[in-house]
Amino acid sequence: MSQNTHNNPSDGYDPLQAGDGWQEQDAAPDGQSMTPDAPRHDAGPAPQAPVPPTCRAPASKKAKASGKPPKAKRSRRRRAPREVVRESPITGHVLRGSQMLVYDSELDEVDYTDPDDLPEMRDYLPIRFKRYGRSGIGGGILYALFVISLSIILACFAWMCAVDVLALNKEFVSQPVFIEPYQPTGDMPATVTTKDSEGNEIEVPIQVDIDQVADALNRNGIIEYPWLFKLYAQFSHANIKIDPGTYDLDTSLDYRALVTKMQFGSGAQETVQITFPEGFSLEQIFTLLEQNYVCEKEDLYEASANTEFDYDFLKDLPYGDPDRLEGYLFPDTYEFFQGEGAETAIKRFLNNTRRKLSDEILTAAADRGLSVHELLTMASLIEKEAGTAENERENMASVIYNRLAASMPLGLDSTVNYIKGTSTFDLTAEDLAIDSPYNTYLYQGLPPGPICNPGLASIEAVVDPARTNYYYWYSVDGVSSFFSSYEEQQAFASAHPY
Repeated sequence: MSQNTHNNPSDGYDPLQAGDGWQEQDAAPDGQSMTPDAPRHDAGPAPQAPVPPTCRAPASKKAKASGKPPKAKRSRRRRAPREVVRESPITGHVLRGSQMLVYDSELDEVDYTDPDDLPEMRDYLPIRFKRYGRSGIGGGILYALFVISLSIILACFAWMCAVDVLALNKEFVSQPVFIEPYQPTGDMPATVTTKDSEGNEIEVPIQVDIDQVADALNRNGIIEYPWLFKLYAQFSHANIKIDPGTYDLDTSLDYRALVTKMQFGSGAQETVQITFPEGFSLEQIFTLLEQNYVCEKEDLYEASANTEFDYDFLKDLPYGDPDRLEGYLFPDTYEFFQGEGAETAIKRFLNNTRRKLSDEILTAAADRGLSVHELLTMASLIEKEAGTAENERENMASVIYNRLAASMPLGLDSTVNYIKGTSTFDLTAEDLAIDSPYNTYLYQGLPPGPICNPGLASIEAVVDPARTNYYYWYSVDGVSSFFSSYEEQQAFASAHPY
């Protein structure tokens, strides 16, 4: 029986290591069929099995003569390979001939002592794409598409912002926008630090709340993105540039123009018309101005006390008194810009007062020995006491003149009400005993200054009073009656109780 010298396992020959010289055999020395899908790793020696006898045809005469063993005839029909059953020394499992040991990567280093690092046993070799294929043309295309898409998105976003900031191609909308004055509360700052033209740091009061401004502009359709306007305002210090008030704005204005327009005197600021009745006090006038968002009462009092206004009739008034201009703000109907400065608002009154105090009035007052301050003080008393009856103011002026000439206290309830800040004629004995130079029940002569802002009729009554011998009057339902003696007055009062 002939044998192949390379088929003996004891010789250390492994067909898996034979390289180019290995070929598939019909029958291996161990009686098993060898297949080309042998494991990549040495599966160890195959189990020994008895070699069955080989059936051969009788040798020919020529073969006998040559002494060579006869060649076995190959069957035209190849026999199906028998399945090889081997035990894997790596996994401890039995591997069939069609199975392979597959790792996650052929470059992996296997730790055979680690049970978690054992290969997977599969019936096929998985198809894997090479890594450089994924990072090649396909990856480059995906990256390019990502960059292009991101660029388009950013370009669209930048264009949308530019349209709002620069007011490009926006639908025209025009609306009045009201901006409230800034009211800091809690820990909110009242000023902001900035630099003047010389580079020195200064504290500037904050005029408006930028959040409120941005919301108002957006609510009225002037801007699209409040957050973008807030960002612009942060860099442009708009919170100290914008003045409170009502402004006529439209969508043709860019952010810079909006900030410029929302300032006093810009031309876009809306005006408000306010009527101040005769007899209003300084407190009432300033309150009405603040309620109409012209300026704040605190600023008005500050300007009234310390601002040097260039008017001749104010030259003798001392500074520092918040009520310094009481009686000098002529009551009338005025038009103000909302957000107008305190000094400018007060000048509107003073300009009107200068016009009303004509040369004829000032000359007539001087002829009676009255200064402008005394003229307005007496007129303020008449304004608060007078009713609606004809010639009532002239008669009151004559009573005041007669009492002053007789060195009698004026005894006017209106002066006590000015001290108390009330407007009642039901005064108590305690009220009449208030120690104040304005209390004309205790002190003779005129009070230190006007108690209200008189109108032109009261001023003219002072310079042109009636000629009477009246020393008293008594008012019922806004109509005053005049008397020469106290007894006449008391008799009339008893007949006409309140």
